[in-house]
Order: sequence, then C-alpha cells, then structure tokens
Amino acid sequence: MERVTLRIPKQQIEDVEQMVETGAYPNRSEAIRSAVREMIAEEDDRADRAERTSDRRSTDRRSTDRSWAKV
Repeated sequence: MERVTLRIPKQQIEDVEQMVETGAYPNRSEAIRSAVREMIAEEDDRADRAERTSDRRSTDRRSTDRSWAKV
C-alpha cells in the first residue's frame, strides 16, 4: 500500500475522527480509504451510464438510418 500525504480542512478531519470514535471506522486511514473507494465506484457508475447512453444513441441512429428499408 502506498502512503499519501494530503491536507484536509480541520472540520473534515474532526468529522472523520467522530466517525472513528463512534466505531463507524477503525481509524482515520480506513475512513479515508473507504471514501476514496466510494468515489471511484461512483465515477465508474457514471462512466458506465454515459457509455450505455452513448450506445443507445448509436443504436437508435443505426435503426433510423435504415427506416427507408421498411417501406
């Protein structure tokens, strides 16, 4: 695992520490890793939706391109 140093506003660190204190996460590092995993998953979902939308549009265009053949 790589080590990353970053600066985070104090309030956000306090919020993360609160989650650790309540037992939501075992430590700050795991809380931040979880947030990064969630962010990556959300971005992957967005990319998948965009790709499906693009695929549907190209499929729609292909089906309408040959609409003359149905006559």
